Amino acid sequence: MKTILAKLLSKFISKQEQAWITNAVKEQEKLLLNLVSTAKNTKFGKDHNFETINSHQDYTKAVSIQDYEDLKPYIDQVREGNKDILWPKTPKYFAKTSGTTSGAKYIPISKDSLPYHIKAARNALLRYIMNSNNADFVNGKMIFLQGSPVLEEENGIKMGRLSGIVAHYVPSYLQKNRMPSWETNSIPQWEEKVDAIVEETMTENLTLISGIPPWILMYFEKLQERTGKKIGEIFPNLQLIVTGGVNYEPYREKMNQYLGKKVDVIQTYPASEGFIAYQDQLGKEDLLLLLNHGIFYEFVPVEEFGKPDAKRLSIGEVELDTNYAVILTTNAGLWSYSIGDTVKFTSLDPYRIVVTGRIKHYTSAFGEHVIAQEVENALKNTLEKYKAMVSEFHIAPQVNPVSGLPYHEWFIEFKEEPEDLERFKNELDQQVQNQNPYYFDLIDGKVLRPLEISFIQDNGFNLYMKSQGKLGGQFKLPRLANDRNIADGLQPYIK
Repeated sequence: MKTILAKLLSKFISKQEQAWITNAVKEQEKLLLNLVSTAKNTKFGKDHNFETINSHQDYTKAVSIQDYEDLKPYIDQVREGNKDILWPKTPKYFAKTSGTTSGAKYIPISKDSLPYHIKAARNALLRYIMNSNNADFVNGKMIFLQGSPVLEEENGIKMGRLSGIVAHYVPSYLQKNRMPSWETNSIPQWEEKVDAIVEETMTENLTLISGIPPWILMYFEKLQERTGKKIGEIFPNLQLIVTGGVNYEPYREKMNQYLGKKVDVIQTYPASEGFIAYQDQLGKEDLLLLLNHGIFYEFVPVEEFGKPDAKRLSIGEVELDTNYAVILTTNAGLWSYSIGDTVKFTSLDPYRIVVTGRIKHYTSAFGEHVIAQEVENALKNTLEKYKAMVSEFHIAPQVNPVSGLPYHEWFIEFKEEPEDLERFKNELDQQVQNQNPYYFDLIDGKVLRPLEISFIQDNGFNLYMKSQGKLGGQFKLPRLANDRNIADGLQPYIK
């Protein structure tokens, strides 16, 4: 019965989605004016003359691009219990995330924005069901690897990790299938929690697992250590993996090795600020941008980001294959808020994207500005050629080496090392040159020398994250840096 209903619902929802997909530009124009009108009597709305805004052009003049530091004075007022500051009344929740300059960040989730987080996650599964004609997984057990659902409270507003907040809203028809138990999910220490999940789930009929790739891999590794079996043997009916948070591609080969069989993967793009996109086609990596889910989008060409006169493009003005910084205005009270991510459009009908990296996560010793998408593609191509496997990696510039020219230092934890390390290193450098012409020019002009690899011990990245108090939870290791803070922290874990 569940399978039949899920297939019927998938067709119904897909027809509903098609209505806004074909009218995306008008939906976005209308949404912006609705958001501004709703918040015109808030403190932020009054401070920025929302009453005078009648177009996107008016909006860009009234509201500059904001980062967390810009919005923090308003958020602090909300945390003190004040109403009508960024959005009417007070938020239902604060999603607590780790910040770089501000310590913890508190991202508001309103009663208006929360349903879209839930709806988007549901629709990603329904789209998969429609595309694959497979809904059998709804009858088995589903594991959600997420943050603790135990929430704090401050002046009547509950707060916690986004995944912990969303755990309170798993639909009733999935509650009996959901794992781990509430008690296990509430364990605060990540390694202890994963061990408990292994014990609780290893004999169950698992059909779906959801989480960010590093969490899933840690779970799979512990399962395999515990049983001595491939994951496909432990869970013969596992049909679907749902991931988000980081690009899945660098983890794919290692994931497949653990699984020992083919399992479908859906990639999603959830953020504390809103659920941005999900994979709507089987076998393709780009994601459908959700343009009627309470978020108005602006896109700034990366090379202009941070400039006072930077172009702020609405959805109807974007182009293919251009790297954009993503700016959000949401129905939770974030106004022209830079989330720090960069994307490229792969399709304009419908609007589909790939995430290319982070504004602040890049490696640029001499202006080459190497981004995540480029290094991930380079590494993927090199691994395929040399039949190696990587668990995790990080890149930092070495600007002041003991001798010789500066270079990019790659910290790599290999699951399977290549037979010829020197050839592997040379191929990897060549692949980066192929991906980034500025890097090629610097190597060719003898400004930089080819990359060097530092080998990280088994489980070294997890040990580093644990030493920083950032193992599990919502923490993700930045793949690229423009300084050596992480590189210096990794030194004890080099082979």
